[in-house]
Amino acid sequence: MVEMIVVLAIIALVAVMIVPNVIGRPDQARVTVAKTDLKTIAAALRMYRLDNGDYPSTDQGLQALVERPTTQPEPANWNSEGYLPEAPKDPWGRDYVYRSPGRSSGFDLISYGKDGEAGGEGLDADLTDRSR
Repeated sequence: MVEMIVVLAIIALVAVMIVPNVIGRPDQARVTVAKTDLKTIAAALRMYRLDNGDYPSTDQGLQALVERPTTQPEPANWNSEGYLPEAPKDPWGRDYVYRSPGRSSGFDLISYGKDGEAGGEGLDADLTDRSR
């Protein structure tokens, strides 16, 4: 009986040490997914620009990578298979922020992180594509 209590105490001690480390991982995984998504979307935007001469307008948004835009400026050589299989959402279920032209380049592509608001630190920090 004493041996069982000792084993249970050891298991409880190990659980207390491991659980806090595991609990934070889903949020870190979401940040990693968002960074990967941003690179994928940016690559699709560059392909769109190569095919059509410019990025989709802010009004056309990222949906222009999924369905051929019908508003101006209409793309001249839009890929019939599209550039992405579906409209992208960040890992927290919100739309990525897309602006064209961007503040310092051809486009801005942003996820506002866990809190969904501009600014922040840690998990709430804004994520942008910096590969341009």
